[in-house]
Amino acid sequence: MPKLTFTALDPRAVKRCVAFLVRRDWALHLGLAAALAGIPMRPSAVAAEAPAAAQPQAALIASLQSRVLAAHSATLALESWCADHKLAGDPHLVARRMDVADKPLSAAQRARLAIGPDEPVRYRRVRLACGDRVLSEADNWYVPARLTPEMNATLDGTRTPFGRVVRPLEPTRRTIEVRPFPQAAAPGPDDKLFEIDAVLSTGAGQPFCEVAETYLGGALPEASR
Repeated sequence: MPKLTFTALDPRAVKRCVAFLVRRDWALHLGLAAALAGIPMRPSAVAAEAPAAAQPQAALIASLQSRVLAAHSATLALESWCADHKLAGDPHLVARRMDVADKPLSAAQRARLAIGPDEPVRYRRVRLACGDRVLSEADNWYVPARLTPEMNATLDGTRTPFGRVVRPLEPTRRTIEVRPFPQAAAPGPDDKLFEIDAVLSTGAGQPFCEVAETYLGGALPEASR
């Protein structure tokens, strides 16, 4: 029987190997949901140097991303997330309107909404909060003519989230792009986790809104407030 010979491994080489595998696994966590859905992602946004301590948070971020991508309504996805993780006594979201300058739609966005250059579009930017936690910020462009007068009045005069207001339209979401961000071991409540661009259409297939959503560390159960 041949004699087996074992060679001592350089501990530094072992550490480098383990670190590589951890970083690789972290990146796979973030991209798995989008890859399965065939959604484009920007590879440059995936962190190449995530620390090992970020692994538990990476799994949570991937779970949140998967939930939003699978949902017809980001509002419902976030409310169920808030309830499941007990982020607040009342899991219903509140839309905090932000006072910002108007952002005109690009030609590509108007094409996705199937509207001409002169069709009126309303813009709003909000923070979606669950209790005292801000879970996301969103730019929202919507075609008021494709909503009911009651819906437009509710959006203008209340803090009801857009997804809840338009629920009678039986909306569906089509994801345009997902953009993850490099993460620290313990993301803070205002740290960006990932972004999603999507188009909302009625149950009959008519597009009426485009959103650019930024999900924040406040959505993570362990994020300090």
